[in-house]
Amino acid sequence: MKANVGSSDRVARVVLGAGLVTLAASGVVGGWGYIGIVPLLTAALGFCPLYSLVGVNTCPKKHA
Repeated sequence: MKANVGSSDRVARVVLGAGLVTLAASGVVGGWGYIGIVPLLTAALGFCPLYSLVGVNTCPKKHA
């Protein structure tokens, strides 16, 4: 797994994921809010399988 999620993308995923999980845990939204675990996991791993399928990479390129 090559990292394909950049730092600003990771921050957005953490904010969105944590928000959804918090809303679901507090009962504001239904159980579907626990889907917020997915962006939290992809942010933690730095890898998004969907990005790989569609050829997206938000990681900055490393100079050799």
